[in-house]
Amino acid sequence: MELKENERIDDLEYKNLKIIQNKEGFCFGIDSVLISDFAKEIKNNSIGIDLGTGTGIISILLSSKTNLLKIIGIEIQKDVADMAKRSVELNGLQEKIDILNINIKEILENKNLEIVKKESFDFIVTNPPYKKIETGKINENEYKYISRHEITANLDDFLEVSKYLLKDKGEFYMVHRPDRLVDILSSMRKYKIEPKKIRFVYSNINKEPTLVLIKGIKNANPFLKVEKPLFIYEKDGKYSEEIYKIYGKK
Repeated sequence: MELKENERIDDLEYKNLKIIQNKEGFCFGIDSVLISDFAKEIKNNSIGIDLGTGTGIISILLSSKTNLLKIIGIEIQKDVADMAKRSVELNGLQEKIDILNINIKEILENKNLEIVKKESFDFIVTNPPYKKIETGKINENEYKYISRHEITANLDDFLEVSKYLLKDKGEFYMVHRPDRLVDILSSMRKYKIEPKKIRFVYSNINKEPTLVLIKGIKNANPFLKVEKPLFIYEKDGKYSEEIYKIYGKK
């Protein structure tokens, strides 16, 4: 496959999957790998949405970790969506993954979109921008800035769209930052997506959590389970046993 300027093909280190990334753009991190594993409990033959798919990393991993029927990755940046489409083709996953180049807010603004109909999806997975628009560094290139900051859509937008798209009792999976947890839980309740499971992710046992994995269910009864922490590294600096398992390695 022919690559564009500054592009490269990276090995996802899982079942020979590959992904195309731009060296100067926003490259996927372990948060995408972890949320794809956290969401692998979705039911067989499920149809889902990956909101803010970026280069398609979560959709590609989920399509191999589960028996999903179809997942639609939605990405606002045209060049990034194009990379995602080519990564899908590179892995031969065209029958399972579609990429749609729109702003997620267009789903609510144009409710006649055939491919994303109201209450027609079994699950949603998302790794949204973590930072509020007025926070963080601003001396980044446009691709990174849009990926990291709530410029084109904020947390409420992601939850409102999820409520619109999910079936009754549909499942919602998100990875985010712990410092936004109050905002996240408040917004989930606001849009009738009940928080059901939370897991904090730590670099190692001596650090504070850097990520939080959250599962919610639309129109579910209140009951929240906090799972045991996930540690990325052991004290010797090597990946933990669980991280090796997530990557499909011993």
